[in-house]
Amino acid sequence: MMWFAGDNDKSGQRAVERTPAAVLTYPHFEPHFPRDQWSLPAVLEHQAVHRADRPCLSWTDVGRAHSFGEVNKIANRVGRGFQSLGVAKGDFVILFLPNCLEYVFAWYGLAKIGAVEVTIGNDYKGEFLRHQAGLSKGRLAVTTPQLAARMAEIEDQLEGIEHCILVGDGTPPAFSRITTSRFEDLPQGDGSNPGIEVGPRDTAAVLFTSGTTGLSKGVLMAHSQFYFFAEEDVQLVRLTEDDVYSTAFPLFHGNAQFLTVYPSLIAGAHCVLYPRFSASDFFGRIRRSNSTVCNLLGATMAFILAQPPSSEDRDHRLTRIYAAPLAPDLAEKFVARFGPITFVDGFGQTEISNVFQTPWGAPRPAGASGVLVDQFFEIRLADPETDEEVPEGAIGELLVRHKEPGIICNGYLGMPEKTVETWRNLWFHTGDAMRRDAEGWYYFVDRVKDALRRRGENISSFEVEAVVRSHPAIAECAVIGSPADEAGGEDEVKAFVVLNDCAVLDHHDLAAWCDARMPSYMVPRYVEVIDALPQTPSQKVQKKALRESGHGPGNWDRMRARQTAGATG
Repeated sequence: MMWFAGDNDKSGQRAVERTPAAVLTYPHFEPHFPRDQWSLPAVLEHQAVHRADRPCLSWTDVGRAHSFGEVNKIANRVGRGFQSLGVAKGDFVILFLPNCLEYVFAWYGLAKIGAVEVTIGNDYKGEFLRHQAGLSKGRLAVTTPQLAARMAEIEDQLEGIEHCILVGDGTPPAFSRITTSRFEDLPQGDGSNPGIEVGPRDTAAVLFTSGTTGLSKGVLMAHSQFYFFAEEDVQLVRLTEDDVYSTAFPLFHGNAQFLTVYPSLIAGAHCVLYPRFSASDFFGRIRRSNSTVCNLLGATMAFILAQPPSSEDRDHRLTRIYAAPLAPDLAEKFVARFGPITFVDGFGQTEISNVFQTPWGAPRPAGASGVLVDQFFEIRLADPETDEEVPEGAIGELLVRHKEPGIICNGYLGMPEKTVETWRNLWFHTGDAMRRDAEGWYYFVDRVKDALRRRGENISSFEVEAVVRSHPAIAECAVIGSPADEAGGEDEVKAFVVLNDCAVLDHHDLAAWCDARMPSYMVPRYVEVIDALPQTPSQKVQKKALRESGHGPGNWDRMRARQTAGATG
């Protein structure tokens, strides 16, 4: 396996430069709630008492705001409804839904009785749906009539599911075995707390990894980790009860759940939900909802910037954006067009919470993901083959350990071998390649499995993508390693690109653009224009699918183009 190695000293041992005593780390903070209240029921009950009449949750900017007191009563009644169907503490219940208020009410209702939400992406079908539902062994699923039809197609493979609770209008599918009822019939009781003791160590949720390199894994998250991850977001964006935090990202994904909805609950802020992301109406929604904070993922910033300029571009209250990852060139364009907005960034995984975050007001070097949250974590950048620490400045796989209990996951549901593999040598192995500078800033380089090597040079696909994506004609880009022609050549760099509307790509111009901005060995040999990048439901690029696709009819070969030009010249 190729890896980014540091120099060895004369004794043959790897030379490791120890961390300097004074490096920048994330400021220590005091969580809003004491540790024994790090559970969603405790937080919601507290806010229902202390902020009973303040706005808590809205469905779009035209829906009425449900107060904290009202949301708490709905959650209690929904929880009692689940109990009437035989759901008990510790049971897994599948949420297979598009974004809707019922999603949040079901999530909160399950938490109130100590049951576990299992989130499945509403784009899933067939084997993907069977895999995740089968891992959960959930007896009940909350879904829509339309999505239930996908379940009916594979009913014989969903052996554990006995009942579907249907949200919204539509005719139930013709199940042969699974029974159905309506979500509107679920709430029961007077809205008082169901009286189930739910503590920080109890399992809160199973959220699935993106599955970019293989079958997705179900991450077992305790209430304490769910709370902590959300608390980190509160600190990162400086969220207060005067804020409006909006999201259109899918609720089955952590970005919406513990980086928007739950932080709003902790801070007492108003959260506004939308059905799906819209680049064309992004700032229209921000304006109408009076949003002050939002999150952006991946290429969504580029999509927004590609919209036609408007005289209303600066007519909004948005002041903070949590962008992950944050492309510095896009952030500069964003501020120039839409006004003074503070961008923050964090780096983590569903399994480990945010290990790195951007200190508020700190000058952030281009490309940095943040500094270590050393109050709660210790990390090591290591050779993935040996787990030995690499020298400072060298690239290594990020390994993580927590200093406080309950702030990272409890393993993978139904995959003990994956849990053991990931936790080997008492470190959590993230699979992310990173480096650190002398000041303490950490930089994401690539996924270990996505890193490529060309003629002895290690290449970060992430860095190549940033340059290619900055070309005026290109909206999105994904870079992979394509097998080289000659033996021992390792990889050739290939870029899959999606063009901006009405754009036409001059391949030679793109090659010149890259050559002026990166070392020559990093310039893509192959460029293939495609309509869209294959993505997981959580909007991560499936590079495995790109690698397996080979060269399509639109593939351009820079080397062959040079040879052709030379032959005709």
